[in-house]
Amino acid sequence: MKKINVPDLNIPRVIIIGGGFGGLELIKELRKADVQIVLFDRNNYHTFQPLLYQVATAGLEPDSIAYPFRKIFKKQDNVHFRMGEVERINSDEKLIYTSIGEIHYDYLVISTGSRTNFFGIENVKQNAMPLKSVSQALDLRSLILQNFERATLEVDNDIRESHMHFVIVGGGPTGVELAGALGELKKHVLPNDYPELDVRKMEIHLIEAGNGLLSGLSKASSDKALEYLKKLDVMVWLETQVTGYDGLTISTNKNKTLKAKNFVWSAGVEGNVVEGISKDEVARGNRLKVNEFNQINGYEDIFAIGDVASMQTETFPKGHPMVAPVAMQMGENVAKNIVSKLKGKEVKPFKYFDKGSMATIGRNKAVVEVGKIKTQGAIAWFIWMFVHLITLVGFRNKLVTFINWTWNFINYDRGIRLIIRPFHRKNPNTKLKEPENDLDINVDADLG
Repeated sequence: MKKINVPDLNIPRVIIIGGGFGGLELIKELRKADVQIVLFDRNNYHTFQPLLYQVATAGLEPDSIAYPFRKIFKKQDNVHFRMGEVERINSDEKLIYTSIGEIHYDYLVISTGSRTNFFGIENVKQNAMPLKSVSQALDLRSLILQNFERATLEVDNDIRESHMHFVIVGGGPTGVELAGALGELKKHVLPNDYPELDVRKMEIHLIEAGNGLLSGLSKASSDKALEYLKKLDVMVWLETQVTGYDGLTISTNKNKTLKAKNFVWSAGVEGNVVEGISKDEVARGNRLKVNEFNQINGYEDIFAIGDVASMQTETFPKGHPMVAPVAMQMGENVAKNIVSKLKGKEVKPFKYFDKGSMATIGRNKAVVEVGKIKTQGAIAWFIWMFVHLITLVGFRNKLVTFINWTWNFINYDRGIRLIIRPFHRKNPNTKLKEPENDLDINVDADLG
């Protein structure tokens, strides 16, 4: 395998796999360190995943939540970005093998994030719409609009309504926020776009296996989210598990069936592990076991951070929550420890500072919990907006997002209802894999 074209310098090389929240924070923290940083990612941009559902529901354009790596680090001279997929790690020779060649490392940080977990339900994997990447968000936006266009052509009432029915699986932030956004589309936008359809027949179902929504928040916030969703005509099914989906009919463990052409799976994720790490170090949820310094057990110079890392403590016996603040704080701590190791100083264990949790369910409808402070409604909604705006990468993205949100708020509108790239479902008989990144584009077979 050919060597990757990166300058060989007489300084330690830190390779980072994945440019998510943790990877970015790690690189920024190493900006003054005497190291060479090489970032690998299958895309050439960072994705702000918490707002993918807004791209899917025509609230934002994809370039509002994506930002090129080379622009992020254009003033950081010790960073080299290479677009490629890491295929395997050789820890004995301290090499990684990628789709573009091989390269040596002194320190390796795995920040590969997570991927959709379908829990072994094969027909769900074949037919459901996941929401983990910009590509998938655009596919979902196209599917929604295409199904409404098809509904205008359909003379059979049952088939027409199936194109207007939505089922979302998973009562976490993604599922709740997506259901709320669809509820607002039904209430304010779609009746004007499709006057020939009876949009009142549009159904939005949110299915959750647990006994409440937003499991990371308090019961009060969970109940308030449920109340908000009901006001938006979302039907919530708690303690219900999906057992299959054939492209039209959703079956559940309660012998309840639903018919919908729009089926979104946000019920779970699992770690995105790179080949080459001992299977003994893979914990529940396909996450890598790490010690208190984020070192993978048995590997002195290999670290894992973010969703792919499982640091089991008394407070978090199953590992830390798979959220952006954990990844960012882990990235910061690992960067400081790498600098300390290079200087022969003592390294510090990771301690998570919980900055709170939040979710928005629609206009003036949100829940926020920060420490002992719990707020709901319009105040929580403005807090949610402010936090997401300041967390976005790039001034342009912040400005464009703010303008879009202001326009949507004033006009009760979502103006980006475009089918730019029509979605065509993959033929389940082909051996093409599910798109886990934005380079995999659905190109064959007919829309189901």
